[in-house]
Amino acid sequence: MTIKRILVLLLLISGLSPLKSLHAQQKAPNKSLPALQQDFVDLGFGMFIHYGMPTFMNQDWSDPDAALSLFKSPKFDADQWAKAAKSANMTYGCLTTKHHSGFPIWNTKTTPYNVMHTPFGRDVVKEYANAFRKNGLKVMLYYSILDTHHGIRPNQITAEHIQMIKDQITELLTNYGEITALVIDGWDAPWSRISYDDVPFEDIYHLIKSLQPNCLVMDLNAAKYPAEALFYTDIKSYEQGAGQFISKEHNKLPALACLPLQENWFWKTSFPGTPVKNVDELVNKFIIPYNNAYCNFILNVAPNADGLIDENAVQALKEIGKLYKKPEKLPQVPEHAAPIISSNLAKHVKSNSSWSDDMNIMDFANDDNFGSAWVSNSEVKSPWYELNFEKAKPVNMLVITQGRNTKSAYTIQYFASGKWQPLKTEKVDQNSKIQIFRFDRLWAEKIKLAIQSPDGPPSIAEVGVYNERR
Repeated sequence: MTIKRILVLLLLISGLSPLKSLHAQQKAPNKSLPALQQDFVDLGFGMFIHYGMPTFMNQDWSDPDAALSLFKSPKFDADQWAKAAKSANMTYGCLTTKHHSGFPIWNTKTTPYNVMHTPFGRDVVKEYANAFRKNGLKVMLYYSILDTHHGIRPNQITAEHIQMIKDQITELLTNYGEITALVIDGWDAPWSRISYDDVPFEDIYHLIKSLQPNCLVMDLNAAKYPAEALFYTDIKSYEQGAGQFISKEHNKLPALACLPLQENWFWKTSFPGTPVKNVDELVNKFIIPYNNAYCNFILNVAPNADGLIDENAVQALKEIGKLYKKPEKLPQVPEHAAPIISSNLAKHVKSNSSWSDDMNIMDFANDDNFGSAWVSNSEVKSPWYELNFEKAKPVNMLVITQGRNTKSAYTIQYFASGKWQPLKTEKVDQNSKIQIFRFDRLWAEKIKLAIQSPDGPPSIAEVGVYNERR
């Protein structure tokens, strides 16, 4: 009897299967969210990889019904990608497992419209994950909620769609080893218009954490949500190509900034003969100063239709590696509030207030738009704002995003069982644009804010009320 068979027999006698034992050995101990956020910031610099059906269509969004026969990549080599990333002193990769047109590039059981049914016929996610780990790099995955092939679009989300999303995420977080972060796109963005209620964010968030507790959830939603708090994400993200730039002077949150090395996110036939971005500027204007502002920088490099990174991009990455070396120690991320992940119960409910300033009436403070605001009339000496749920709701968190540059303090009451009662909360920083109040769960029919504002008439961009799972 071989040693291997003896070990298997001992495992069976002990009641453990070899697979379960191996899984137990490989599972990393759970870390706190602040520790995971710091680990992410400490990674410094990584490679975004946009590769999928758009690669073969000269587009960033492919035809949602593109023919499977288009996907070929005869020279595909994920090891070349990984070695190119290492040459730039990157520490991880992040691959687009499914972009907005709904084409999965892994061996999914959720739809026949996937890479396994193409002439290529190989699991790209598996080969990518194996290659990057073999080269000592962390593995992250990108996943789009918006899916135009399968009809996961605004105004038509079904229970079946939500189940498909859950099943696909489960596959990605079950079959490909340890995933450092899942980067999600196409969700509650102005252009996707799929809300966190249409596809419930809190459900997806807890699913991810149940599958891999150390996997960060990162939603690319900076186009909508303010920079001063973590709304629906573990890491604040900035897509610079869309005009979202982090404030190096004022950022206090764990962050990610992204930019493509080439002209676009997915490969184009013009790329081999088109200059890439200036290497010195990438390193000294973005990567190094961003690292010093609690921000990890991810540079997109698009493999070509053959499945390789073009030579001009390979050379640029080598040049980056000569200029950039990740510091041994990066700044410690300041203490900050936990992410807001629950549905906003205040969105579009009845609201009332003291006299408003002209057209800036009370409804603007709970319209789910941070660009509008309720503003108190300057004649009002004791301004107030009220939300009316009409029937009692369980609540345990209140988030006030102040408008303009006012700095206000709030005395909070809730209405229940026919009377107003004070809402006891911990003190928050009154100088913060966003004030987050967490408290023990209670039932409220109304919530009222009495506002003290020494700097002039108060302004509120949004009031959010939540019943988060704890």
